[in-house]
Amino acid sequence: MKVDFNQLVPIYIQIADAIEDDILAGKLLEGDKCYSQIVIARELNINPATAAKGIRLLVERGILDKVRGQAMTVKEGAVEMIKVRKVEETLGEMINAVVLEARKLGIGQEELIVKMRDCCKKLDM
Repeated sequence: MKVDFNQLVPIYIQIADAIEDDILAGKLLEGDKCYSQIVIARELNINPATAAKGIRLLVERGILDKVRGQAMTVKEGAVEMIKVRKVEETLGEMINAVVLEARKLGIGQEELIVKMRDCCKKLDM
């Protein structure tokens, strides 16, 4: 797990995002125990409270199950929840930014769609 201490994004959000990325990559499977705040804190050399805040964010998002006295586990359906959230939030923001920039450059909808298709082809998507 990596975080960038120079980013404007708070560390705890970077931790939550990194755990979500591990879930999407299959490093953590639904039903698996999640990393503990102590392990995260040691690995990143940060305060355990910051790691706990990142984990708590995933509990609030419904990605992790919190069972008192036991380790946090990856909730069933977490992969789909993460994908839906990222499509709506992250991808939505990026698409809006691209559309606004295309408008500034005088690129119309059809031309933008063609450019997106070309980009997808280059990336074998």
